[in-house]
Amino acid sequence: METAIRRDMILDVEVVDLLNHQIMMEQKASSKYLAMASWCDQRELRNSATYFYNQAEEERTHMMKIFKFVNDNGGSALSPTVAEVPHEYESLRAVFEASLDAEIEVTKAIHNVFKTARKTSDFTSEIFLQWFVTEQAEEEEKVRDILDMIDLMDDMPLKMIDERIPTE
Repeated sequence: METAIRRDMILDVEVVDLLNHQIMMEQKASSKYLAMASWCDQRELRNSATYFYNQAEEERTHMMKIFKFVNDNGGSALSPTVAEVPHEYESLRAVFEASLDAEIEVTKAIHNVFKTARKTSDFTSEIFLQWFVTEQAEEEEKVRDILDMIDLMDDMPLKMIDERIPTE
């Protein structure tokens, strides 16, 4: 059904649908990071907990950025519902592996929205999404660097590894 909002928006309808899906993915990533922060907090891994609390807030900020973009450009942003997220992990490495998996999933989705915006000549969305493409490359690299560091320090006590986790 075509609404007055959809008739007047400058964004492509298919792109808006994908952006709404991306809003949900960003909220889900934020929820996953909160669960990871809690796991780390329970084990006194303070730097790792801070890292994941910061990531949770960053993902929420991304969600809101997309949400506002859709509404500001005549679309209708949908408030996301998030299914259950995992709260238990085998190790700190497993937590960061799950983080990398989540970032890769978000990157693929962003790339899909970007390609669709380009295919449909939705230049407004394509330009908006360029920032997210760059951001995702940086996010994946950050987690890969942490996993490399964990691998290098594998014999060290967990607290010593945690002390080297960046909190910003």
